[in-house]
Amino acid sequence: MAERALAHIEKIEWVRPIDGADNIELIGVLGWVCIAKKEEFKPGDLAVYIEIDSKCPESDERFAFLATKHYKVKTMKLGKFKVISQGLALPISLFPELSDKTIGSDVTENLKITYSCEEDIKRKSNNVDPDAKYKSMAQRHKKLFSRPLVRKIMRYKFGRKVMFLLFGKKKDDPKGFPKWIIKTDETRIENAPFYLEGTDKWIKTEKLDGTSCTFAVDRIKKNKFEFIVCSRNVRQADRKQETYHESNIYCELADKYDIENILTKFAMVNGYNRVVLQGEGVGSVQGNPYKMKENELFVFNLIVDGVRLGTVDMAKFCDQNGLKHVPIIDTGYMLPNTMEEMKLEADGYSEINPKVKREGFVYRSVDGQQSFKNVSREYLLKHNG
Repeated sequence: MAERALAHIEKIEWVRPIDGADNIELIGVLGWVCIAKKEEFKPGDLAVYIEIDSKCPESDERFAFLATKHYKVKTMKLGKFKVISQGLALPISLFPELSDKTIGSDVTENLKITYSCEEDIKRKSNNVDPDAKYKSMAQRHKKLFSRPLVRKIMRYKFGRKVMFLLFGKKKDDPKGFPKWIIKTDETRIENAPFYLEGTDKWIKTEKLDGTSCTFAVDRIKKNKFEFIVCSRNVRQADRKQETYHESNIYCELADKYDIENILTKFAMVNGYNRVVLQGEGVGSVQGNPYKMKENELFVFNLIVDGVRLGTVDMAKFCDQNGLKHVPIIDTGYMLPNTMEEMKLEADGYSEINPKVKREGFVYRSVDGQQSFKNVSREYLLKHNG
């Protein structure tokens, strides 16, 4: 699955005045509502739309006006005018290098836009730690690699290569994220407003704020499977692999719920070659917003031989195997007619801890093949989204 586009070319859908405001007005981009300078846009104009969670390059003078905000684009609430703005739209005329781009074009890399949070940059990166194999080697030879001379040698690229030739093993080189596993991500409803025009029923579940976990078994021989543990983008070599959290929550949860045995048995009994289980790890991550006493896994995807099962079937599997799943709110939900109604319903309290605000909802078609998310603006304002 492609990485999220943080900046893209879009059309201005509408322009509306803000009561009491002389210099600004509201504009619509896809399903997003943004603040713009008065008369900067008219409906139909093309714009570069930069999503929330983004950071613009400080070296680009065109973004100098964002300096007081540390060049970050976040959800903003103008209490004086009772409006919420999400994202930044700029006239495409400011970016002549994008003149050949069409509506929907991803221009994230063209404009050097990155995630606003350093942890997100690392956590959502597809890159494997280039020093992972050296760290694994050193872990197996702790006494040797703690010596001053060896530590000095390891500071240099050539020295690391020589030491790996002498003491490294093939298993030290981490495997990449399996290409046959679809990475977890959901389109925001603001980027897919056409869903509101349909009459289909949806299964609505709570969206949890944690870290995405992927577990899988892959048949190697008739009765032998390889067990795979991944974060959102990185395959975990073992329990000692460093993560961006206090501990390796991915391997910890695999052990806690005995996931290898559950998936292996499920695959063997039913004759499946590949089974993937994906869920949200919550607890000692993201600041523990749910005030959990220990780390927990809430499953949201069950994929069998490349086909994602529906939410109801996923939940039955979890119930039968002692696993938790994301809270299911409604199994026959009709979407509201307007984006504003959609956004307002995302606000509220979590099912797993009614004392804290929820992040929002995820909506999935009954067959499990289509899905999107609706993130609460209240939650984003509180957590600097």
